[in-house]
Amino acid sequence: MSEPFIAEIRIFAGNFAPRGWAFCDGQLLPVSQNTALFSLIGTTYGGDGRTTTALPNMQGRAPMHPGSGPGLTSRRLGEKVGVETITLTEEQIPSHSHIARASSTSGGVAAPSTTTSFGRSGSDRVYHSDTTSNLVDMASQTLSTTGGSQAHDNVQPFLAMNFIIALQGLYPSRS
Repeated sequence: MSEPFIAEIRIFAGNFAPRGWAFCDGQLLPVSQNTALFSLIGTTYGGDGRTTTALPNMQGRAPMHPGSGPGLTSRRLGEKVGVETITLTEEQIPSHSHIARASSTSGGVAAPSTTTSFGRSGSDRVYHSDTTSNLVDMASQTLSTTGGSQAHDNVQPFLAMNFIIALQGLYPSRS
């Protein structure tokens, strides 16, 4: 295999970083011992730029090319976007409705089913089985909101592998 360019990133299936490479895990490196690497990545991924530079942190992230295309959002080199979990708000879910049906006739007690309405028998409310056409929509205020506001996974299917960055190798020339 040819010698890598300094700052080149590869996917590596091993559980260690080979000699001359480091995991892309956001670690800080001393600039004084990595001057060539620092001249290429600077503080794009962190570090103070005087004594430290940071490696890209690919943990839990998918790589994306910087820039933009027609109709796409512009992305800067080193920009982190996205979250692993998300809680949807009412404004983010598709528009839909829930319908409650009621009957104006007295009802007997029956187990709820898809043809069951909520009726009233004297002062007690009971379920009433009614397949006739005398069902009417109830006022929208009758139904309350639902949901637990719990976050759900927002992660595409993945296979965990190591991203490694070359600390040594050929210094890339500009075209």
